[in-house]
Amino acid sequence: MLRLAYAGTRTDRLRAALTALSAALAAVALLAAATVAAIRPGAPGTWPEPYTNALLNEAGLRPGVITALILLGLPVLALAGQCIRLGAPARDRRLAAVRLAGATPRQAVWIAAAETGLAALAGTVAGLAAFLVLRATLDRRDPSGQRYLPTDVLPSPVAVAAVVLAVPLAAALIGALLLRRVIITPLGVTRRVRDRAPRAWTGAPIVLGVLIVALIPVYRDDPPLPVPRNAGYTLAILGVLLVTLGIVFGTGWIAWTAGRLLVRYGRRPAALLAGRRLMADPWSGSRTLAALLAAVVFGAVALGVRQYFVTEIAAMDEANRLAGATDGSGISLGGDTSFYLNAFALVNVAVGIGLILAAAGLLVAMTEGIVARRRTEAALLAAGVPRRTIAGALAWQALTPFVPAVLVALTVGTSLPRTVLGTEVTTGRAGTCSGTDAQCADESSPFWTWTPQVVRDIPVPLPELTLLGGGTLALMLLALVAGLALMRSATSVEELRAG
Repeated sequence: MLRLAYAGTRTDRLRAALTALSAALAAVALLAAATVAAIRPGAPGTWPEPYTNALLNEAGLRPGVITALILLGLPVLALAGQCIRLGAPARDRRLAAVRLAGATPRQAVWIAAAETGLAALAGTVAGLAAFLVLRATLDRRDPSGQRYLPTDVLPSPVAVAAVVLAVPLAAALIGALLLRRVIITPLGVTRRVRDRAPRAWTGAPIVLGVLIVALIPVYRDDPPLPVPRNAGYTLAILGVLLVTLGIVFGTGWIAWTAGRLLVRYGRRPAALLAGRRLMADPWSGSRTLAALLAAVVFGAVALGVRQYFVTEIAAMDEANRLAGATDGSGISLGGDTSFYLNAFALVNVAVGIGLILAAAGLLVAMTEGIVARRRTEAALLAAGVPRRTIAGALAWQALTPFVPAVLVALTVGTSLPRTVLGTEVTTGRAGTCSGTDAQCADESSPFWTWTPQVVRDIPVPLPELTLLGGGTLALMLLALVAGLALMRSATSVEELRAG
């Protein structure tokens, strides 16, 4: 069965290599998360802060770092899912030949899952080796003796074994799920498609996620029932995930609606062709844009939270100025404010990496679609359709659902932190008393000097959101340009030849 799994063409070997690369990246991200989880408090007499980054020194902040690293592995797994689909028509024909030779449908699915799982296993082992090499290479200290990264600890053997087993199993499961709508028969392969158009209620998780996030202030200020300590954190993660799922699923309805509008109001052949393709397979947008939209949502949430802290720091600085506190005795966030800004800078780096990985998956998905439609587009060329019309149809098909979906992701992602944290910050009153203890006991006495509280509205971070949306659009356009270049070489009249 293993030999049959790797008896394919050059495209099959390319698919296996890309799957292995994706698994290696996912393994590195998960092993990094396991490393942070393995950090333990130092023994008495040891260095109290062994790392230069406070996110690693503070035990209460490490769960956020672990969550970020795990979430960083999600676009990598999405990239693996796109790589698995590469060259699917040729693989389906090969599986049909295996069925013709006497294999059962379950055995055919096992062959496809074995191909994906073994490639992911090889990539995971390579990722483990790369992680160990990076750990030794990046083991550096600053002049004070603090390490830049937690290279002095290793994940537990149980965590390493879990990563090595979980990544290939997840890849094999994804490969098997991708075949759930494929009927492999000895005479060929047929695919079950959804005939009904997507409904608007597919975006209902967005509303549910926003409602869950809106409950956080209620349970934080006046909980009607006893709640666990980390209930707010759990509700926030659940709300963001539901919003992300709603945007991803709702993209199918956006694509179908956009295709319907293109068919009704389009005048150019490229727009009409793209509209028909969007209506025929509206869920392709959900598949190809899922990781990209998820990264946009998390990036918008991070920008909203950062804007809250920036506004709060500015309000406290203003309150300290009014109070005349220049010696550091005024109102503060309880530490160096640069810590918060540096933490959000790291979050922005993680979001950028996620966007790049998602764009790579988008390019793979475009490549898969071009390869799958190369004979159809070759027939259009042979019938006299200009190549620029086919290229324009691909651009319309990619950008039409993408632009509104990104706008929705930016809007909803920005609104979530404003729902929890509010739209303004207040420093409260600050006062100093120049009298004795008895004279200061009455706050209305003339010995008290009060500084008025500072209230500032939290602005919407429009420049940062524009940069996030523009960067996402730029990555989309780069993937589109690469796809158009591939389409020019992959679609030729010679593709109409039998064989």
